[in-house]
Amino acid sequence: MTKVMPQEIEVWYLIPALRRELARIFLVKYGLNQKKAAEILGITESAISQYLNSKRGNEIKFAKNEVKQIEKGAEKIMKDEKSALKVVYNLCLLFRESKVICSIHKKHDKKIPKDCDVCFEK
Repeated sequence: MTKVMPQEIEVWYLIPALRRELARIFLVKYGLNQKKAAEILGITESAISQYLNSKRGNEIKFAKNEVKQIEKGAEKIMKDEKSALKVVYNLCLLFRESKVICSIHKKHDKKIPKDCDVCFEK
């Protein structure tokens, strides 16, 4: 059986959840339309629609303090749309450090030890 790598969890769950939250912020807080949000995030309008309708990226529910970090990222992107890639990357690093990935990883791979800290070893 192939083991699921933490990086796969990031790609399958964290990045879609971040895009979902950013799309929601762009539409609700900044009044952008789906086309513009998709353009900024480098994804399709249909992906934005799926995020907003909970058909994609809904595995992770962010806590209020985490949403605030994503909102700060959205603000940076609104000031400089070209920073979107860097902002999403930095949010991934932030959430990797907060162990968001660990909880999803353990949920999807029951063989991971409870005390796993492979992502935090140097």
